[in-house]
Amino acid sequence: MQTLSEIKAILAGAGLSPRKALGQNFLVDHNLIRKLVDASGVTPGETVLEIGPGTGTMTEELLDRGCRVVASELDGGLAAMLRARFASRGEAFRLVEGDCLAGKHSLNPDVLEAVGRGPFVLVSNLPYGAATPVMNLLLAEVPACRGLFVTIQLEVAQRLMARPSTRDYGSISILAQATATLELVAKAPPECFWPRPDVHSAMLAARRLSIPRCESPGAMAKWCQSLFEKRRKQLGAVLGRDLAWPDGIRPEQRAEELDLDQLIALWRVVKASVAS
Repeated sequence: MQTLSEIKAILAGAGLSPRKALGQNFLVDHNLIRKLVDASGVTPGETVLEIGPGTGTMTEELLDRGCRVVASELDGGLAAMLRARFASRGEAFRLVEGDCLAGKHSLNPDVLEAVGRGPFVLVSNLPYGAATPVMNLLLAEVPACRGLFVTIQLEVAQRLMARPSTRDYGSISILAQATATLELVAKAPPECFWPRPDVHSAMLAARRLSIPRCESPGAMAKWCQSLFEKRRKQLGAVLGRDLAWPDGIRPEQRAEELDLDQLIALWRVVKASVAS
C-alpha cells in the first residue's frame, strides 16, 4: 500500500500536484483504508465502483483482494497515471475518465455501463463535492448497488444518520434510512489525509436493505424535502388541517418531529388524497 512519500513521488513523476478545486485530499492512513475495505465485505470477483481513486492506494488494496474495480477519475493527469500503473491488471481494472455525475440529478452513463448490469458495491474516498449527490442517486435509483462504503465529510455522515428533532435531520436522512442500515465505521481527522483538509471526515457503511422500508423511497424523500423546507411550520399549515391524519400524528406537529415510519405513513395518506 502506498506511503505518503510514495504518493508524493508518484505525483511528482507524473508532473502532478493535489488540486484543491477537485477536493484532492489523499487518504494516507493504511489502517483506515483496510478498515473501510474490510467493512465492505468485498469478495474475489466482485465488482467494485471506486470514485476518485487518486493515485490508486485503495485501488491496489481492492485489486489485491481479487475484486474487479471500475474507477471513475475526473483528473486527466491522474487518469493517465492510473492507466499506466494498472495496465498489468488486465480486465480486473477499468477506468472511466470524466465526472462520475452527469449533472446533479443523474450518474454518468459511462460509469453505469462500465459497472454492468450485475450487483456491485461502492468503496470510495469520495470527493467532498460529489458525495451527497452520488450517494442520493445510488440509494434512490440503483438497487444493484448492494452497499456504499465511503469516506465523506463528518457533517454529511451526521446528516445521513440523524434522528428526529435534531438540526441535521432531513430528506437525506430519510432516504438513507429508508433504503439501508447505516454504521459509522470510523472517524478520520484531517491528519489522516495529505494535504490536510479543513474539515473532519468519517467512514460510513450503508448496507442496502433487501426490501426498502417504503415503496419508491426516492420519491418519498423528495416529498419529505418539500416538508423540511418548511420545517418550522406546523404540518397542518403545510398540508391542510382536513387531511385524514394517521394515528399518532397531529396537525400541530412539525416535519422534523416525525420519525421515518410516521413520515412514510403521512406520505401514503397524502398520495391517497391526491389520487382520490
